[in-house]
Amino acid sequence: MPKNKRVLLAQRPVGEPGDECFKIEEVDIPELGDNEILIKVCWLSLDPYMRGRMNDMKSYVEPLQIGDVMTGESTGIVVKSNSEKWQVGDRIAAHMGWQSYIVAKGDDPRLMKVDLGNGSLSAHIGVVGMPGRTAYFGLTEVGKPKAGETLVVAAASGAVGSAVGQIAKILGLRAVGIAGGAEKCRYVKEQLQFDAAIDYKAGNFTEQLAKACPDGIDIYFENVGGDVTRAVAPLLNEGARVPICGYISNYNDADISKSESPFQILEKLDPVPEHRFFVVFEWQDRYEEATRQLGAWVKEGSLKYRECIGEGLDNAPELLRGLLKGKNFGKQLVKIADEEL
Repeated sequence: MPKNKRVLLAQRPVGEPGDECFKIEEVDIPELGDNEILIKVCWLSLDPYMRGRMNDMKSYVEPLQIGDVMTGESTGIVVKSNSEKWQVGDRIAAHMGWQSYIVAKGDDPRLMKVDLGNGSLSAHIGVVGMPGRTAYFGLTEVGKPKAGETLVVAAASGAVGSAVGQIAKILGLRAVGIAGGAEKCRYVKEQLQFDAAIDYKAGNFTEQLAKACPDGIDIYFENVGGDVTRAVAPLLNEGARVPICGYISNYNDADISKSESPFQILEKLDPVPEHRFFVVFEWQDRYEEATRQLGAWVKEGSLKYRECIGEGLDNAPELLRGLLKGKNFGKQLVKIADEEL
């Protein structure tokens, strides 16, 4: 019987989370009880929100406690089942942390059946999974887009940002992406077909952003914060909407409570634009709807995506550090095992 390898929070980070913040261990897999299933994990998603969960501070969910399995979503295969709901061989998504095997109750709300007709197993923690749904609901429900408007999205080559801009184009908006470096900007402009891509690392970033938005900005989809938000803020039109997904530029600050947040930057404006922080769980009852729509757009070629793949749970801490520095190109995944029973 294989063992379950898992990664625990060993201590809280101050700034960047070093290896000392993680503990990797192997434990026996328990026998299944009634209504339980065993999942072999094939893919693990790494996402910026994980850094915030490592802090002992109030947020939209409880922080991780020392000794908890690191939070995260994965996809895999049901290899044993004592549940009427699940069959051996079913593909499944589970929001149950960094581990190679998962024992779960068959009716656990953190489980979702994967329909490979909507995309690959890895895509279900990417473009048709949580990041894609975040883009879909954040833009359509919070951004309230109208054809002809100008949208600006930060981290435009990442898993969420790339989907936001492409969905905006599908809905008839003008899409301007902000990304770090010439290669990412070329990808956003040439492959994803944004109307413009601006390099925030370039010396003339503010000037180039203003040039790309001659009619101002109607929707700013916030992923980054800091200097990027400060450059966007003066260009926001009256009636602009700002869905705030996150602000990764501050996540490794030693004390994020002392950082200037996007909320503080936006509230200095007159008039103050409509803005709010959102989490994808607000639309949990519509996940299947979003995944089907995202999958349809992928199939027709109007929603493209890129995956950045690392290997093995042992490397997940370093890959998370890289993600927080923008080293990934596209959706950051960790391959845990092959997709076979």
